[in-house]
Amino acid sequence: MEKTFKTAIGMMSGTSMDGIDAVLVQIDENFKFEILKTHSLDYPAKIKKLLLKAANNNACTKDICFLDFAVGKLFAQCANELVKKSGLNKANIDYIAAHGQTIFHMPQEIEIDGVKTAGTLQIGNISVIAHETEIETIGDFRSKDMAAGGQGAPLVPFADEMIFGKAIARAIQNIGGIGNVTVLSPDCETFAFDTGAGNMLIDRFMQKLFNKPYDKDGETAAKGKVDEKWLESLLKEPYYSMPPPKSTGRELFNNDYAQNIFKTAPDNKYDVIATITALTAKTIADAYKNFVLPKTNIQEVVLGGGGAYNKTLIKFLKEYLSSNIKIKTHSDYGINDKFKEALAFAMLGLCTVNKNFNNIPACTGAKKRVIMGITACKDSLE
Repeated sequence: MEKTFKTAIGMMSGTSMDGIDAVLVQIDENFKFEILKTHSLDYPAKIKKLLLKAANNNACTKDICFLDFAVGKLFAQCANELVKKSGLNKANIDYIAAHGQTIFHMPQEIEIDGVKTAGTLQIGNISVIAHETEIETIGDFRSKDMAAGGQGAPLVPFADEMIFGKAIARAIQNIGGIGNVTVLSPDCETFAFDTGAGNMLIDRFMQKLFNKPYDKDGETAAKGKVDEKWLESLLKEPYYSMPPPKSTGRELFNNDYAQNIFKTAPDNKYDVIATITALTAKTIADAYKNFVLPKTNIQEVVLGGGGAYNKTLIKFLKEYLSSNIKIKTHSDYGINDKFKEALAFAMLGLCTVNKNFNNIPACTGAKKRVIMGITACKDSLE
């Protein structure tokens, strides 16, 4: 009897560039899923440093060339360790769906010698992953959507719709390096966009001012006060007022950006962290006010990503949002948000395998539905 599900590995590394998250999952044709095992692998320090240089447009072609293969080997290592933890035989795993590591994403068109083009680059070579794991590997998810006139992001809303449904109006708000929201509602078509910087600027200023990688539980921000004048000036960034569909990343909110806004920052370093944390919360709330609530009255916000653990950020978010909107986390729905995006790419990969559409044009701005993802076959011919 032919099995009715696929056994897959979904893999993701986000804009924070901490490392790779992987999930081993069984998914059926209706996207019902069971997570079997999860695993994470931190990037080695030197590779992370090079990745951050590349994402801040400070790497050379040679660096990017070698990083593509190095990151592919690390994705393969993470997948192999996950399979070993699970006790499964590799022959029982149908595919790996690997997002790779975005080092540059520029969905807005520019013109080069008369040729109008946008661009995106995710490294982590899928041929390397397929060879090192001996499992068929799918990657390069964003390019096909961009070829169809889309932003190539956000892509996770496809999975959000499958996981949460549309029975009530919800905002699924991820706060990773970048903040992004998926709006699910019976009142409108699913749509999504990046709200702006999530943890990226907070992390940058924590490193600069406190020599710490991030603000654990929002404890540092809690010791400061919001500088309302500085916050007001930060909110004038043009990205925030742009209507969706839109997406952003380190191409905008990079080290140079942080250095520039620091010129007008308050003297008290705790106030800097408090204000930057408030900025993330305020831009999320303003995005809802300007672009979400005119279409549907959301009843709850489901938080995910590292920002879901920042108590001060959540406190600010509650202050800026209507008291009628409930704030929940993915754990309230039995989902480990650390691995939610990896799960999403396993779902997107299922569509690639089955030759089904897996973008949502209302989220990305693409002119039509497409089948995203390209495949590197495994070497064996069983």
